[in-house]
Amino acid sequence: MASPLDPHAAVVTEAGGLPPEAPARDAQAARAAGLTTADGKPLKRALARASRRSRRRAFLLVLPLLAFIVITFVIPIGQMLHRSVHNDGFSANMPQIGAWFAQTEPGTAPDEAAFAALAEDLRLAAEERTIGIVGTRINYEMSGTRSLFTSTGRKVRNGLEPPYREALLALDKGWGDPALWTAMRTSSTAYTDSFYLASLDRTRDDQGRITQVNENRRVYIMLFMRTLWLSALVTFTTFLLGFPIAHLLATLPLRRSNLLMILVLLPFWTSLLVRTTSWMVLLQQQGVVNDMLIWLGIISADGRLKMMYNQTGTIIAMTHILLPFMILPLYSVMRTINPAYVRAARSLGATSWTAFRRIYFPQTLPGLGAGALLVFILAVGYYITPALVGGASGQLISNMIAEHMTRTLNWSMAAALAAILLAGVLILYWVYDRLVGIDNLKLG
Repeated sequence: MASPLDPHAAVVTEAGGLPPEAPARDAQAARAAGLTTADGKPLKRALARASRRSRRRAFLLVLPLLAFIVITFVIPIGQMLHRSVHNDGFSANMPQIGAWFAQTEPGTAPDEAAFAALAEDLRLAAEERTIGIVGTRINYEMSGTRSLFTSTGRKVRNGLEPPYREALLALDKGWGDPALWTAMRTSSTAYTDSFYLASLDRTRDDQGRITQVNENRRVYIMLFMRTLWLSALVTFTTFLLGFPIAHLLATLPLRRSNLLMILVLLPFWTSLLVRTTSWMVLLQQQGVVNDMLIWLGIISADGRLKMMYNQTGTIIAMTHILLPFMILPLYSVMRTINPAYVRAARSLGATSWTAFRRIYFPQTLPGLGAGALLVFILAVGYYITPALVGGASGQLISNMIAEHMTRTLNWSMAAALAAILLAGVLILYWVYDRLVGIDNLKLG
């Protein structure tokens, strides 16, 4: 048989060329030898065409999945990030006062021209029935101001007589409040950082400087810290409970471990709402757990434990629900660990603790890292369980995001909170990659 690198041999391949996985050295040698295909075309061109055809075929195969990810994941996240910095409810409907703000410096006291522009914008917004949108936008910055805009809009439909300052102040003294004018200045541009500032319990003063909000309004930083703390605690609790269970499953004979695995997977087959309401029945002061503790004599009838509508209930319920996400990655890694390693360490004089700490446990780290990431990321975004069993002290940042999405309808604020939460998760992912290496993560 002639060598494929023989310059006198005719190279014939199916589909007019060599397969795209041909070694690079063969292609280089062929170019040097000036080989051609059976139809007389240069081999270099045939190889390039076959490689492009292979890449195009692979791209078409993954195109449906790529389109699905872009439509259902990338685009919604992009819209969320855009909405967190964009809100034109005021700027699009109040152009004249917006122009006055653009021409003046922050802290400039409103003059007669500013009140004239405001009066005309209020009249036009009332006629076009957008005054409610305007008031809602300012209400995001300064609560209680929506009614000021709507009531004034009804009164200025027929216009106001100058001087406009006295006319507007006669309708409502609130139009002279410097804080209101600061809120309008902040909202006078469609793109703003005010929602991110509010998400960090910050705002801008009359001079445009970033300051903390009043102490009674500082809630978001506290919710972020509580979310991170409870998520870390739930992750640690699932590790303490899940590690011995995974070890037991990995060391038992296959028939018994499969039976126990069904019990581990059973929560996946039960509705999340059903599992949460079941914990409500168990943990309430007149529930099963308290009744059993009284029956055992551990607590008295007057000393029933409060395990509902607080952080205790949230931790217990979330730990139970998220436990399988820790067990399964640990089990998948433990199943592949050769028990001969530990026996060899014991035979060389290591104690059981030393063999576990230096031989067995380090081999489980890929599964532990995967389980910890899964549990923590799921925990920071939990909503139903904290809402039902958490009470005021067990609410997480996800509950506040849902509050803005469904009740206050402040989608920009919800998007800013969600973006900060997303950034925190990405930072956690980056730290894990730097410390452990994402290549070492094993999910199964």
